Amino acid sequence: MDLTSPWLPPSEDESRTPRSSPTARSAMRCVRLLLACTSAAELLGTVLAEGPHWITGEGSALYLLDQAGMLRLTASHGLPDWAHERYGVVDPASELPAAMALRLRRPYLLSPERTSVDYPNRNAGMGTGMVAIITLPMIVDEQPIGVLALALAHRGTVPRRDLDVLETLGDACAHRLSHLLDHVNAGARVPHGVRPGPGTAGEAGQAADPAAGLAHPMLSLAVRSAGHGAFERDLVTGETYWDAQAYRVVDRPPPAAGAPATAPDLDRLVHPEDLPDVQAALAEALATGGPYRITYRVPRRSGGAVRVEETGEVMLDVHRRPVRIAGLLADRDRVRAPGERPPADGPADSPAAGARSALLLALTRALSRAITVRDVTTAVTDIARPAFGAASIVLDLVDEGRLLPVSHTVYGGPRRTELTRLADLSEGVMQHALARSAPLFSEPGRAGRAGRAPDGGDARPTGPLTPAAWAVLPLVASGRQVGSCLITFATERSFGREDRTLYSAFAGVLAQSLERARLYDTHHHRATELQRAMLPRTLPRLPGIASAARYLPSTEGMQIGGDWYDLLRLPDGRIGLVIGDVQGHNAEATAVMGQLRSALRAYATDGHDPAATLARTGRLLSGLDTDLFATCLYLTLDPADGTLRAARAGHPAPVRITTDAKAVELELPGGPPLGVDPGAPYPLSVGQLEAGETLLVYTDGLVEDREEDYDESVQRMLGGLELWARQTGPGRIGPAPALERLADLLTLNVTERRSRPDDVALLLLHRTAAAQAA
Repeated sequence: MDLTSPWLPPSEDESRTPRSSPTARSAMRCVRLLLACTSAAELLGTVLAEGPHWITGEGSALYLLDQAGMLRLTASHGLPDWAHERYGVVDPASELPAAMALRLRRPYLLSPERTSVDYPNRNAGMGTGMVAIITLPMIVDEQPIGVLALALAHRGTVPRRDLDVLETLGDACAHRLSHLLDHVNAGARVPHGVRPGPGTAGEAGQAADPAAGLAHPMLSLAVRSAGHGAFERDLVTGETYWDAQAYRVVDRPPPAAGAPATAPDLDRLVHPEDLPDVQAALAEALATGGPYRITYRVPRRSGGAVRVEETGEVMLDVHRRPVRIAGLLADRDRVRAPGERPPADGPADSPAAGARSALLLALTRALSRAITVRDVTTAVTDIARPAFGAASIVLDLVDEGRLLPVSHTVYGGPRRTELTRLADLSEGVMQHALARSAPLFSEPGRAGRAGRAPDGGDARPTGPLTPAAWAVLPLVASGRQVGSCLITFATERSFGREDRTLYSAFAGVLAQSLERARLYDTHHHRATELQRAMLPRTLPRLPGIASAARYLPSTEGMQIGGDWYDLLRLPDGRIGLVIGDVQGHNAEATAVMGQLRSALRAYATDGHDPAATLARTGRLLSGLDTDLFATCLYLTLDPADGTLRAARAGHPAPVRITTDAKAVELELPGGPPLGVDPGAPYPLSVGQLEAGETLLVYTDGLVEDREEDYDESVQRMLGGLELWARQTGPGRIGPAPALERLADLLTLNVTERRSRPDDVALLLLHRTAAAQAA
């Protein structure tokens, strides 16, 4: 079993389940889906995809006991190669966490300090020391089955409620695995206290995993008896593999030795009249993920056709992109119910013209959901390429009169290299097609005329990677040249009139999508530049302090907002610290933010204390022609004696990290947000920041999470700050590099989220010991 293969996330749409209580609903839904899983890999994938969001996934694993009583790594996610080699087999008598959990028969928690220091080494927990690992023993009826290890995003202690959720998920995995093992290994001799997986458990390097169930003789016999053949498609490489029975289903000779082999191309297998139907259904399945079912005809070698029913599932990766399809092929005539009449020998579901329209509609829907150019490229790569049965698709965009490739950004590794070479190979023909505003199609079997341009020139891509067949589509939208699209095929094919019409229509839809996406990217870039232009380019170097700041835009909407921060040099050597958040995520919020920042800076440098500064700024906002309001925190620090003066307008309280590694919120009575009540007073609070202490101010986007209570998120952040302070040690948190690293760690938790609905701004200020002496 390939331990590094992607796990299979559930296909059901999360949006169908309301989440009034996010953690509880997520746990209940996850348990329900776990009880329907069919393999260890699927169990782990379901926990990561459907469990509470604070299960990060990176570094998670599932171990099963083999016949020799050893824990063997069966499924994993995010483990590096060295971890597979070093911890692929764990002795239950060892001191490793998986062994400890099984021996103690209770969850064994590894704190974030240990994940960054002594287990397995500093690579664990992404090297941050801010990720905990919990190992859960899987035991059913007093019999141990294995261990589930999960990486958690908890920065401090793990609440009891979260532990209860984790134990429930571990129990659900244990009972489901017990059921799978009982059925897969029926009749097998099992040593007392050991639950082996299928296959030759106990062999070196052999994982005990129900994921190998199809290879088990009993299940293989059942599949063959039902007349089904198994298949698997790698959507990244485009390769499809069949077993011997799949070849028999479609009336093709099976490979020699009966081992899985590369399957015939779809266009050479499916009846020409049914191919558009299959492509349309496949495009829909790729766009949504999950199970699908297609019926189509396959011409027999002896004449006539066999009706094949393809039942499979599209598997998505952690980014919800399709990466693999697996399923079964069945002879529909063989499995027809008694008394059911054989179907007519016409097209499977609809006329070919209607099917091509359905395919184009499916592709249009997929492209309509794309927002950025990268989204469009991803949709073309993930949906259009497999639906067309293409080997590769290369997109070039017009930029200042030149064609620049953009497809490469979707892939990494060898695939990117392949696309780069193909783009270089096809540069001339793509430019030619765009210049002529006419698509070009290869003409296999006619070497003398293949790919000839209308003016008689040779427009073929030539070289060692020359595809067997190809189509080059000029992309033109609203009379403007957008780019070119090269679609290549691994085998020769003819492009009939209907095919050329379909590809030309697809080119029009693709061109419109790219034009819209480029416009969005341009607006977003300008808005982001505007946002960043209104923030300090750098923080001023001020005596007696070290500082660090971060800003992250929202990932929703136009990705701009009204968060801002400022560090001011004030009269008499004092320092001003400002952070605020204007309501909304649009250009107006950014414009209002700029006005407030300028006004507050002016009031502060005139010598007004924080309370008076906020009161004046609030009156100014109330007088502006806007309905927006803003939260704000303004405080001053005297580096010489550490005196703090602060006022707060509906903003989160600042956090002080003490020299004894405590993180506490400052108690600051505040007033309403700016712009709500022009006459509202703002109390002035006075405090002290000792030498060696650090102050954190932030906007609520740093801790706010739709799936977690706000107060719990704050407590989690405070716990993480305390961990950092303990690890850094007294007197070591002050240097600028250490403060920069702390800023990175604080934003790491935000960047790990699937979406960021709000902007994030934070500012760290550390009072150095030198300032006290001065």
